[in-house]
Amino acid sequence: MNPKMKKFFSYYRPYLRIFGFDMACAFTASGINLAFPLIVRYIAAELFQPSGTAATTSFLLITLVLVAMTIVEYYCNFFITYYGHVMGARMEADLRNELFAHLQKLSFTYYDNQKTGQIMSRITNDLFEITELYHHGPEDLLISAVKLIGSFLILMTINAPLTLIVFSFIPPMFFFAYHYNRKMRQAFRTYRARVAAINAGIEDSISGVRVVKSFANEHLELEKFHRNNYRYLESKKNSYYYMGRYHSGINAFSSMIYVAVVIAAALLIRGSKVSTLDLVTFLLYINAFLDPIKKLVNFGEQFQNGISGFDRFYEILQLAPDIVDSKHAVELTEVKGDIAFENVSFRYPGTTANVLSQVNLKVAAGEYVALVGPSGVGKTTLCSLIPRFYEVTEGRITLDGLDIREIKLKSLRRKIGLVQQDVYLFAGSILENIRYGKPEATVEEVIAAAKKANAHEFIMALPEGYETDIGQRGVKLSGGQKQRLSIARVFLKNPPILIFDEATSALDNESEKVIQESLEALAKNRTTFVIAHRLSTIKNAQRILVLAEDGIVEEGTHEELIARDGIYAQLYRLQFK
Repeated sequence: MNPKMKKFFSYYRPYLRIFGFDMACAFTASGINLAFPLIVRYIAAELFQPSGTAATTSFLLITLVLVAMTIVEYYCNFFITYYGHVMGARMEADLRNELFAHLQKLSFTYYDNQKTGQIMSRITNDLFEITELYHHGPEDLLISAVKLIGSFLILMTINAPLTLIVFSFIPPMFFFAYHYNRKMRQAFRTYRARVAAINAGIEDSISGVRVVKSFANEHLELEKFHRNNYRYLESKKNSYYYMGRYHSGINAFSSMIYVAVVIAAALLIRGSKVSTLDLVTFLLYINAFLDPIKKLVNFGEQFQNGISGFDRFYEILQLAPDIVDSKHAVELTEVKGDIAFENVSFRYPGTTANVLSQVNLKVAAGEYVALVGPSGVGKTTLCSLIPRFYEVTEGRITLDGLDIREIKLKSLRRKIGLVQQDVYLFAGSILENIRYGKPEATVEEVIAAAKKANAHEFIMALPEGYETDIGQRGVKLSGGQKQRLSIARVFLKNPPILIFDEATSALDNESEKVIQESLEALAKNRTTFVIAHRLSTIKNAQRILVLAEDGIVEEGTHEELIARDGIYAQLYRLQFK
């Protein structure tokens, strides 16, 4: 068994008991279905005779047996429908948990190349189709096998020549089904990709609705949506084409079986080789024979949906995280905060040009370092290498003399506080968003952090204070308010290493001054990296590093760099001209 199919079947393992009962119920229900025509035949042949005590007793006994069989069939079908679906839902939850956990392990490199809507489609639509196959697939196959084999054996005892005529249609039917199953699988895979593209487009358009409306570009979004929708329609038409061929072919085979039986039976009856009662029973079993064929038709469609979904699911699981803990990774306990870059070069995966080349830098514990320079020279990238959001291409970065690749990722990142230029807040309350910096924090600790970030005053002015819902991505707050909440999160986290990427860029001058004082108080005795375009915010930095395409080209305090009259001095004059 190949690894993918082994993985596919592994999800049954926790539910083998309920799965066993489910299969037993499916077997029993299909067996009862097979028995009904035989009992009808017996009643017609033996009991529909002149009445007698024995016949009446037998008839009553058979009636009781039929009632009991009906009750058993009812409970079997209930078990299949309820517990079988619950098993499928639990398997879906397991799949979703595993997929989401795996997505959490993947680095920024994966997300840089993916669309959110496509990932969402894999977590929702694809998994539902997989679990429908998990639940209904084995049931349908077992019921079909029992009915096909059972009806074959019973029909052979009734009339062998008619049975062989009926079952001679099975090989070409299965060859036909196999051929169109392959076509359907390819079509459904394309269809799944188109669904993901539509989801991605919708997610992108809705997330950027304010930009869309501000440029009055609703027509452009409609055009993009119509293009994706048209591609989706074409792929669905293609899948329906093969599905139509498949269904129509199977139904045509079913009709041909009836025609063949009627013609053959007419010849046999004329030659007195089959009785009318046997023919009636035979026709009843033809229904029992065609029922599993219809199930197999449904299974074919279900199989294509489920397997194409599992292919996409498995595809993600096969993506190995490119940033993982090494075998001998250690847990950080006490951190001083000495950070060193030793001949560090970095380029993004899939590119050939280095963003950083041969960077050598030592930052002492507790030092306040500012990074400045034109856009695109790698300031944010350099800081993103410290928490290992990306892996260095060459060289190494050390923390307290230890290569950061030898430190457990979670342990490393818990010691680093990051406030990014692009603030992200989660849907929910202000309290929940600040507490994200320290999930176990008390309300008092959250309030203290908000006060340090100059956020407490505006929070208390909101209708529900800290319990105020801020909407998706904090849309109900101003840019400055969102920035202050993100700063409060880091105050609450209270890490020994700080990275501020344009942390005060969205604040007005008055708030910026207060926040700057708070940031400098927080940075005291902590290793701090500040990326800034507003040079006024870093005048008090102990060391300012000026980055250009050649790497770090200037270094010193504000006064030293102004006196040098180099790149920093030019940037400063341009900003305060």
